[in-house]
Amino acid sequence: MVTVAEVFARAEEETLVKKARVVQVLRAVPGYGPAKVAALMATCRVGVKRQVGGLGEAQRERLLTALAR
Repeated sequence: MVTVAEVFARAEEETLVKKARVVQVLRAVPGYGPAKVAALMATCRVGVKRQVGGLGEAQRERLLTALAR
């Protein structure tokens, strides 16, 4: 199983990962459905159309911190 942190790290090297939407990555996490992902994205101030490669460092950290809880 690949963690979200590993997916974010792969975005620097892999074009396919870079172009993936953050929502798609988060929906693949067990226990995270559409409502929970939408709430997480809003809380972390990440747009719903944001791609993994377009995340800023602060946005990545906020998402990873929120997922760790």
